[in-house]
Amino acid sequence: MNKLRVNGRIWLETTSADGTERFMGIGRLELLGHIQQTGSINQAAKAMRMSYKRAWELVHSMNTQADTPLVTTQTGGDKGGGAIVTPEGEKYLSYYQALHERFQQFLTNELSRLPNE
Repeated sequence: MNKLRVNGRIWLETTSADGTERFMGIGRLELLGHIQQTGSINQAAKAMRMSYKRAWELVHSMNTQADTPLVTTQTGGDKGGGAIVTPEGEKYLSYYQALHERFQQFLTNELSRLPNE
């Protein structure tokens, strides 16, 4: 048998009368991180090789599922528009990063238990 490994992904979901919807996963975490670094949804999308439309859809999805928006935007002005990750967004960034690290540690621990040769 080939060598076994343990793999998986973890995400947060919201539930409603319409069903479940993904709220936060590794891709959304990365998008929020890029928005935080660049101050721009467009620049964050480019950094991820994602369309602006898709990035905006993800931001809109997170914002509508959360109690308060995770990202706020402003348009126009002398310096152009921009986006910022709100304190609520930073809270979820920190939580999910820590959750993801704990999950990776869980996978590592389980790998050590596998009966590999």
